[in-house]
Amino acid sequence: QVQLVESGGGLVQAGGSLRLSCAASGVIFDLSAMGWYRQAPGKQRELVAVITSDGSTNYADSVKGRFTISRDNAKSTVYLRMNSLKPEDTAVYYCAARREGGYVYTTVPDYDYWGQGTQVTVSS
Repeated sequence: QVQLVESGGGLVQAGGSLRLSCAASGVIFDLSAMGWYRQAPGKQRELVAVITSDGSTNYADSVKGRFTISRDNAKSTVYLRMNSLKPEDTAVYYCAARREGGYVYTTVPDYDYWGQGTQVTVSS
């Protein structure tokens, strides 16, 4: 049974930082592509950042230069470091995993498994 468990969300002031973590189990993590997506109220789920099995990354334009995705295969964990947070970053952040991960996959249907989400709220 695959489980993705996110943690690290919370309330932060604009300009602040947070680090999200996603611990995966039940998948061959080393071979998996991992992604972070977010969904604000009334909006569609959107890409934040993805990382392939070999460490290649891709970011949404809105977060480039502020967010960093990374992975620790020994811990089966993917991270999202978020700096210079803005109120428009407020959303539920979801971790996603794809079994075959050698390519930069960016759309929601590309991913096989999803976590429950963690709330990030940025106050102005």
